[in-house]
Amino acid sequence: MADEKSLNFLEEIVENDLKEGKYKTIATRFPPEPNGYLHLGHAKSICLNFGLALKYGGKTNLRFDDTNPVTEETEYVENIKNDVQWLGFQWAEELYASDYFPQLYEFAVRLIKKGLAYVDDSTSDEIAEQKGTPTQPGRNNIYRNRPIEENLRLFAEMKDGKYPDGSKVLRAKIDMAHVNMLMRDPVIYRIKHAHHHRTGDTWCIYPMYDFAHGQSDSIEQITHSICTLEFVPHRELYNWCIENLEIYPSQQYEFARLNMTYTMMSKRKLLQLVNEKLVNGWDDPRMPTLSGVRRRGFTPESLREFCEKIGVAKRDNLIDLSLLEFCAREHLNKISDRRMVVFDPLKVVITNYPEGQEEMMPTENNTEAENAGVRHMPFGRELWIEREDYMENPPKKYFRLAPGQMVRLKSGFIIRCDEAIKNAAGEVTELHCTYFPESRSGHDTSGLHVKGVIHWVSVKHAVPAEIRLYDKLFVTEDMNAIEDDFKNHLNPDSLKVLSKVYAEPELANAKLGDHFQFLRMGYFVLDPDSTPGKLIFNRTVTLRESK
Repeated sequence: MADEKSLNFLEEIVENDLKEGKYKTIATRFPPEPNGYLHLGHAKSICLNFGLALKYGGKTNLRFDDTNPVTEETEYVENIKNDVQWLGFQWAEELYASDYFPQLYEFAVRLIKKGLAYVDDSTSDEIAEQKGTPTQPGRNNIYRNRPIEENLRLFAEMKDGKYPDGSKVLRAKIDMAHVNMLMRDPVIYRIKHAHHHRTGDTWCIYPMYDFAHGQSDSIEQITHSICTLEFVPHRELYNWCIENLEIYPSQQYEFARLNMTYTMMSKRKLLQLVNEKLVNGWDDPRMPTLSGVRRRGFTPESLREFCEKIGVAKRDNLIDLSLLEFCAREHLNKISDRRMVVFDPLKVVITNYPEGQEEMMPTENNTEAENAGVRHMPFGRELWIEREDYMENPPKKYFRLAPGQMVRLKSGFIIRCDEAIKNAAGEVTELHCTYFPESRSGHDTSGLHVKGVIHWVSVKHAVPAEIRLYDKLFVTEDMNAIEDDFKNHLNPDSLKVLSKVYAEPELANAKLGDHFQFLRMGYFVLDPDSTPGKLIFNRTVTLRESK
């Protein structure tokens, strides 16, 4: 058992249950509805459910809550499976709530036979009005006292497709004056003549979430059913169904969902962004989906570390996006090969370097990693440097290139700026510089001392690239607190594309999934849009937290 000081409240519950012999082994589940792509909030739930089972020698099922055929698709199922495995977890069994449709139907029949469920012909508006308010009790309607035999016949006819959508529902018969509004005879089955992604047209009635969820947990003998805080009011109904059906007593526990600054975690609203083409699909690197953050270059290790750091709370709070970026930097710094890429190129001509001569400069791949090795960068008479690395009238403590000023080329020579060539508009188009042959990195006998070091790329060998710089998708810190249309808060500068970029030739060998630190520029990953003739890199995070 772990040190009690480090236990979260769910681990304390599990340890206590095992200690008391309540269970020989624990079972958890991750139960997504396949109506969209998973997002960062789901990552927290995945890490929690799978993490508990791994820690205490139990198992976790992946169960798709596919009880709403209108919104669910096989595409979402496959993507969810990929995301869970990408995060580093493997489920014990792949299950579907639709697997249990026959059993759930029999459970409903059992409630009817016990006088605990009835068929209601009221409209949805009438049902809502009859339920009352939090301060006023609801009222019984004329259908509540239908005889058991009539309810059994009507429910069977609903299943057989005799009635149109919305004409009848099956409701649990509990208490229309209950203090918990959800216990005021909740709807447990509705009619939906819709094609289901797995069961096809076999069914035209479907269980509601509150009826399907607890019973599915019970069928699978889930010991600890972990939900987010919005399901606290649902726990009473969860327990009522299990108790009155006299089935395996799964237990529901709630934790705080993940709310992050500048982030929207509603699948419905994320789908709206996709459908209205305000983003480039579910895997747009600005999206908080796991597909999006993966494409942007976040690693599963950094997401698991992030979920570990935020912990498991009983109260909702707002987690700063910068914590996720911090976790990404910590991991990427260890695994990313260093590369030189010039984003805003300015040509340097080394006038005293022999024309046609080339040499290779050994350059470390990653100073933070063991045995990362070196690569050899071609060096010649003409180089690209960053335009910001030259200033005509520099302030004090400016240690890069300026008229008469010297700088070291990373892994190369010291050069001095002799002349700036300008066009008719007065813009600097080229720098003429002198290099000092004795100043080569690792073999410097020149006696020269410079404070500035800049990166560069050989003009002759440079590989053209496109760089996509991503920023937060929304400009408002707490997107849960807004009262107007969430689309009013989109960041117009969430994507900046740089097309005239030059990369060192080694990057032509980059593969999908390779992570790089572009010196002084941040951490980057190759985008799937890349082709052999056109490299595209996404910035994952900057080198340091932006102010």
